[in-house]
Amino acid sequence: MFSRRKLEKAVQNQEYKGFVVEKKPKSVVSESYRTLRTNIQYSSFDKEIKTIVVTSSEAAEGKSTVSGNLALSFAQNEKKVIIVDCDLRKPAVHKNFKVSNLVGLSEVLIGKANLEETIQSRNENLDILPSGKIPPNPSEMLSSKAMSELIEKLKEKYDMVILDSAPLQAVTDAQVLSTKVDGTILVIRAERTKIEAVLEAKNLLTKVGANIIGTVLHAVENTKGKYYYYYGNAENNS
Repeated sequence: MFSRRKLEKAVQNQEYKGFVVEKKPKSVVSESYRTLRTNIQYSSFDKEIKTIVVTSSEAAEGKSTVSGNLALSFAQNEKKVIIVDCDLRKPAVHKNFKVSNLVGLSEVLIGKANLEETIQSRNENLDILPSGKIPPNPSEMLSSKAMSELIEKLKEKYDMVILDSAPLQAVTDAQVLSTKVDGTILVIRAERTKIEAVLEAKNLLTKVGANIIGTVLHAVENTKGKYYYYYGNAENNS
């Protein structure tokens, strides 16, 4: 059995070395991501889920790892996917995917860069839009008409648009974005995130009418020392 300290170190190493759905496609974790992907596709009978915000209650809970693996999982299923780094305070998507962050979302929103020239390709099915330079007014930029228009434009081009957002309890960014998308996923870190923080995060999303399509329990240790993810309806986990 791993101690909690060793478990956290192992998860950090996993995040640093790359995405599990690419490196270990036959692993328990990768299979869990495929299950998550399927559940998202069937989570709504009335409306197709094409745009998703991935957030967490607090920092360092694994939201960027989850959003990256989820994007790759959809791409492996022959879906045209783009992951957008909307964490304009502490961006991580460019680090995880090892791409340039000289220009990105920030520059597109203020009209200093062309969207098509800013998007970077990971493979034939997955594109990446990094955050770009950290602006002085992230919340205002994400709540702008330009951001809404960008999301609509991406929906026309891609089967799935995944927005990696800042944690809920730190700033209002994720709340703002959740009103612009089809669904929101809340990432919870096992043995670290407190139930009070989860409930508060859910309340913050509920207040703005967000469609919480599920939660992901990240970095759970099973009997073989692996790590898996759990997806469920938010109402059943309250």
